Amino acid sequence: MDEQPARRQTWSVDVAGFALDLPIVPITPDFAISLMMVIDLGVRFGEHAGRELARKIAPLEPEIIVGPATLGIPVAIETTRSLGLDQYVVLQKSPKLHLADALEQKLTSITSKGEQRLLLDREAIPLVAGRRVVVVDDVVASGGSLKAALDLVRRAGGNVVGAGVILTEAQDWRTMLGPDAGLLVSLAHIPQFAPGPDGAWEPIPGS
Repeated sequence: MDEQPARRQTWSVDVAGFALDLPIVPITPDFAISLMMVIDLGVRFGEHAGRELARKIAPLEPEIIVGPATLGIPVAIETTRSLGLDQYVVLQKSPKLHLADALEQKLTSITSKGEQRLLLDREAIPLVAGRRVVVVDDVVASGGSLKAALDLVRRAGGNVVGAGVILTEAQDWRTMLGPDAGLLVSLAHIPQFAPGPDGAWEPIPGS
């Protein structure tokens, strides 16, 4: 008799009035996260998230929004649109030809293997230098990606006045960001997961 496939677990989260059921994805046999792929959630969700982040960010009077590739790009676009701004800046991860002499910041991420880099095109530095900057992204978990983005913006002369994410995940990001944790606004929170007594994924207490 064939074995039945294991039931896929999800975690329900209310993102400022927009309900999502996120798949719980194992990272190791004893650790899992609920995965939000913002690029797969449609135009309505992207517009909603950008509008709600813009509402929280607007009092900071940002002049430019910065978002790290890849999943921070749609967040940056929609937040910029909702703020009534036009230009935004993307911090790239792929070493494209025009980024040969880019400003570079190393980073590590919970959802990516190995060490990565954030790259800021030197042609984009005038959009950042001396201006009020808010860095946005989809999720902050360990905080490594967001910290690298904030550090890179400051190296380019930007005045970081805030940071915004759709979801905060667990609490490790607070230690990684240090004083910058106080700059962060978000729309919702998700825990991390460990196996329960019956083998199903359960939220890690305090996460």
